[in-house]
Amino acid sequence: MIATGILTNVVLAQVETAQSGITWWETIQKGGVVGYVIIGLSVVALALVIMHLVQIRRSALIPPAQLEDIDHLLLRGDVTGALEYCMDPDADSYLTRIMAAGLTRYQKSAFGAFEIKNAIEEAGEDQTAKLYRSTDTLGVIGSIAPLLGLLGTVLGMVGAFEALSRTATPNHEALASNISLALVTTLMGLILAIPCIALHRYFANRIDAFTSEAALEIERLILHLESMASSPAANPRPAARAAGALAAKPREDPSVPPRPKQSVAQQPPKKDEAEPSERQAPVPPVPGVPGAADRGAGGSS
Repeated sequence: MIATGILTNVVLAQVETAQSGITWWETIQKGGVVGYVIIGLSVVALALVIMHLVQIRRSALIPPAQLEDIDHLLLRGDVTGALEYCMDPDADSYLTRIMAAGLTRYQKSAFGAFEIKNAIEEAGEDQTAKLYRSTDTLGVIGSIAPLLGLLGTVLGMVGAFEALSRTATPNHEALASNISLALVTTLMGLILAIPCIALHRYFANRIDAFTSEAALEIERLILHLESMASSPAANPRPAARAAGALAAKPREDPSVPPRPKQSVAQQPPKKDEAEPSERQAPVPPVPGVPGAADRGAGGSS
């Protein structure tokens, strides 16, 4: 009986509302505080949708002009010029931020040609995570909007039963107002949640598509650096290290035969050691001079 009376009062309130010509704004105002919170979230969601439509597009993430300029610089071997171009604040984009991290590792590391892919993968994951985080707010609004509508519904039903319990005769105006609060907040929460959840999924798919395309373009740009690393003329750092090693160690001419080592027996005698043939010969005795032979022998000895 009570439920039948409530439904009858609701139908009568709807008929009176239709006959009195209440506008949508007046209906929204019946949502109370919860309805105003849902309206505020809808304004925030609209601003986020416009911002994501501007930011998450190919011309903003992977500008064709920037892609062409970086391609020409790396094709000429101008890694420094490409890095300066990517670090320029006027050329800030998803593409240049990732390429700047890779080119910085390529120049500053001794094994830059082998570490550039790891640097680009780390920077790409970081930049992609930032894009996903920017869309999380829209997903949160889509998730809590139905809960806010349910909160308004509970508040309206609580007020309706309080109006029934105060007097023996139900106050139709208070009862209809509370039930209207319950229905309006539920309606507003669903109207806000459905497009927010759909748009959140839509932007996530756009991020996946553009990041995959950016990965292919960046991989094509890295091929220029790999070809430079494999060419000694284009990569002077290995050549310089090799030249330093050759300068430190003298090179031997293979056409000249090695000098044979002399043994101890073949070494020339020292200056203070004379041959026996070069020693002073004994002085022959001079006739008529006594003791000359002895002096000659003593001098020779």
